[in-house]
Amino acid sequence: MAPALEVADIFRRHGEAFRQAHAGHLGCVERRVMGAITACRTAALGGHVEQCDDCGTTRIAYNSCRNRHCPKCQGLARVQWLAERQAELLPVPYFHVVFTLPAPVGEIAFQNKAAVYAILLRTAAETLTTIAADPRHLGAKLGMTMVLHTWGQTLQHHPHVHCVVPGGGPSFDGTRWVACRTGFFLPVRVLSRLFRRLFLRELENAFGAGRLRFFGKLGNLAKPQAFARRLGDLRRLNWVVYAKPPFGGPEQVLAYLGRYTHRVAIANSRLLSLADGKVRFTWKDYRQGGITKVMTLDADEFIRRFLLHALPDGFHRIRHYGFLANGDRADNVALCQRLLDGCDTGACEPADNRSKGDRPLTTDFAICPDCGGTMRQIAAVPRSCNPQPFSCDTS
Repeated sequence: MAPALEVADIFRRHGEAFRQAHAGHLGCVERRVMGAITACRTAALGGHVEQCDDCGTTRIAYNSCRNRHCPKCQGLARVQWLAERQAELLPVPYFHVVFTLPAPVGEIAFQNKAAVYAILLRTAAETLTTIAADPRHLGAKLGMTMVLHTWGQTLQHHPHVHCVVPGGGPSFDGTRWVACRTGFFLPVRVLSRLFRRLFLRELENAFGAGRLRFFGKLGNLAKPQAFARRLGDLRRLNWVVYAKPPFGGPEQVLAYLGRYTHRVAIANSRLLSLADGKVRFTWKDYRQGGITKVMTLDADEFIRRFLLHALPDGFHRIRHYGFLANGDRADNVALCQRLLDGCDTGACEPADNRSKGDRPLTTDFAICPDCGGTMRQIAAVPRSCNPQPFSCDTS
């Protein structure tokens, strides 16, 4: 059942007022996000007419915007992505590690999203790879899938990276599988200190190369001496790295990835009401054991917070590193499977973790809401004559 209230409804009612109030500060990416979500699954994007093979029921299905920030457009993308991941899962425990930027670094990240988010992902991966390579900790190659999130439960800017990592890896000579200790991955204090050092080193390099820009209350950081002082302050902060208990098996890993990889800042299911220019939504207060609370924001503030998390064009928020890096992933996973299965080199193929009775993750047809039959497309619905929904015109 579709939620009674959607982010699109908030944009339709209050989006134009927001655009006018923030005309001088609203970027092209944010305007496209608003336009896409507003037009999603409406006549503005066109669609098709479906008819049930069994009962003859017909309905109009409008096209999706497919914007990665849209709460309604992530389901199919998630299913397809998970289907590709199934054959890569290994029969070992998986660990969940979270790298979080301190708030003062988050401010810098917000004004330099592409550069600093990339540094965050890259240095988190380098931290895990470096510590795992040390024989005192593991002495093996790691593989990891990393997902960037930039929000907290109340939609404030809170950049952090979720890492899903197999509990072990192939030895550097490729002859054996090196497993983690039962229930333990890598020491988080060691990870935290190395992460801080690597991140600040790359941030300093980016500043020296002129890849960082500062404005507003951070404008003073454009001066080398002020930036150096800020780096000194950041070196004295405690950087949080959190390792959760291991997953139970590949099925739990898929379930976890399904919840995290294609998530947007807020799901429509969390929205409660929109009345008198105010939005009410649920959030979990993890400082009080994850208790669910209700927050009320002015519609303007809700839209502002939602748009804080619009990513730069072309930025990849899901990345793979180590033996799961895209270039040699298939060969590396095959090697890991052989080492885990105890087979002679070249004797085994990568395992498909699905059982024979599993249903496929994708489908090419819709289900009739009346009888459960198959809905087939019988006609196209053209786009409406509305103005372009993705316009960046600021006039």
